[in-house]
Amino acid sequence: MTLSLTVSDEVRALAPGFTHLAVEAHGLTNGPSTEASSALLDEAARRLAVRLDGRAPHEDPHMAAWREVYTAFGSKPSRTRNSAEALAKRALSDAGLPRINLLVDLYNAISVAHLVPVGGEDLDRVRGGMRLVRAAGDEDFVTMAGGEEVVEHPDPGEVVWRDEVGVTCRRWNWRQGPRTRLTEQTVSGVFLLEAMAPMPLADVAKAATELAELLEKFSPGARIEVATEPLPRAPAPE
Repeated sequence: MTLSLTVSDEVRALAPGFTHLAVEAHGLTNGPSTEASSALLDEAARRLAVRLDGRAPHEDPHMAAWREVYTAFGSKPSRTRNSAEALAKRALSDAGLPRINLLVDLYNAISVAHLVPVGGEDLDRVRGGMRLVRAAGDEDFVTMAGGEEVVEHPDPGEVVWRDEVGVTCRRWNWRQGPRTRLTEQTVSGVFLLEAMAPMPLADVAKAATELAELLEKFSPGARIEVATEPLPRAPAPE
């Protein structure tokens, strides 16, 4: 892995059941959504429906664990859902999953099929390493509103991903900023899968392997590296 990913002690203490695994890829080919990527999203929605077996996404034990952590750092999980729950809710609705671009479709399909938050960052737009921290509240988060760039600031204590420039994703994995998102010009990316206990570490690794296989299929010749194993969960506090 060329990108440094670190989790602060404060976040570890807040969520001792957290783990994450990265897939790094170079030489990617991106572009508009295709019939093939659309079919993957439809299949992911079908897999999700089987997995839930009539339950709402938030009733799944993994999603319930994310809701508990969101509550712990001061976010209302019914209003600011983790990315996997938000996608699952859309997948089960009449509107269905959005089609964004090829690479985003691939990782969204994995997120929905495995019910695990997955994010993608353009490595050429990340500055320095990425850190998962609890915000001081004065960090910059550049986003879009009304077609124009605006600068927001996270709430003090909010869990955010950030690089040397500023926040790249608010409320853990709720909203990604436009600066580092995957676009049709992206050629190098890192895909981050995030999980809470009780999701088994082996299941996180299985989802990452499936994502890597899709990236290889849709970007022939890409150089893809999967972390050898999920980063171990911190021990529960005594």
